[in-house]
Amino acid sequence: MKNHRAELDRHFAWFESKLPPKLARFFTWVRQPSSRLVRIPLGILLIVGGIFSFLPVLGLWMLPLGLMLIAQDIPFLQGPIVRLLGWMERKWLERQRARGGEAG
Repeated sequence: MKNHRAELDRHFAWFESKLPPKLARFFTWVRQPSSRLVRIPLGILLIVGGIFSFLPVLGLWMLPLGLMLIAQDIPFLQGPIVRLLGWMERKWLERQRARGGEAG
């Protein structure tokens, strides 16, 4: 269980490194235990926004982020979410390598 939490934290750190500084600070704050009352509704809103990603402004990126926020408070979700994020990361890296191979 502790290993899943560390892996989830690694995925959050990667995500936060891609964000602008102010937004990264917000997500650092949201991840703190004292922000639970903000984190859970925000996670639900992101999941719903991800489901409706076919609409303008909303995107599929919202779904994994919402699931990550919810999994922070629901331990039995951490394992499946970590596996999902690991799979997404592997697919992303494979796609990046394939693009690099085509260009070179």
